[in-house]
Amino acid sequence: MNVLSCSINTLKGLYDISGVEVGQHFYWQIGGFQVHGQVLITSWVVIAILLGSATIAVRNPQTIPTGGQNFFEYVLEFIRDVSKTQIGEEYGPWVPFIGTMFLFIFVSNWSGALLPWKIIELPHGELAAPTNDINTTVALALLTSVAYFYAGLTKKGLSYFGKYIQPTPILLPINILEDFTKPLSLSFRLFGNILADELVVVVLVSLVPLVVPIPVMFLGLFTSGIQALIFATLAAAYIGESMEGHH
Repeated sequence: MNVLSCSINTLKGLYDISGVEVGQHFYWQIGGFQVHGQVLITSWVVIAILLGSATIAVRNPQTIPTGGQNFFEYVLEFIRDVSKTQIGEEYGPWVPFIGTMFLFIFVSNWSGALLPWKIIELPHGELAAPTNDINTTVALALLTSVAYFYAGLTKKGLSYFGKYIQPTPILLPINILEDFTKPLSLSFRLFGNILADELVVVVLVSLVPLVVPIPVMFLGLFTSGIQALIFATLAAAYIGESMEGHH
């Protein structure tokens, strides 16, 4: 009962967290729901950038890749290496999922530093990188949780749940709680780092608008890429862990 109560409180905490607001938001009223419209707008822009870039790069594939095709093949090999390292020999089916996570987060993070979201005027609120909103990062983290549960159940069936009493049944509450802390840590790590980076740049631009913010922005691009890699690596590691059944 204590574990169930803790789990319910954790889920309620996630719901409460979705109401966290930093800056001004642009809302859409859809039925009885209030939706963060700026997140959907910027997410669609990121998706359009990814689809457009991939389409242009591979519209005329060559046996010996050059230019954009060569770059995208390098990215694909990089994602395959990450997936294989963390998941193992059965990594193949999970490359699209890990790759989608990595590319979406990477481009979202960079869009916050490179695209002039703030100069776009809205009736109310403002635009920012999709990953600058806790709802986006929580959604990505929950998708990761669904993925590793699916991977474990597909590979092991109901015997997958035996991991909760390993190496001893005494650890059952801790093992269950771990599945709720994983999405929390994934979402807060990504949200916190992207938000902090954007806030630092905004503060420095307001204080020293000419020179100082430039190296900080370059550092932000680097850390944004690292955050995308960390998220994708951890997602692959959790999937590999659920399939292998070890911690």
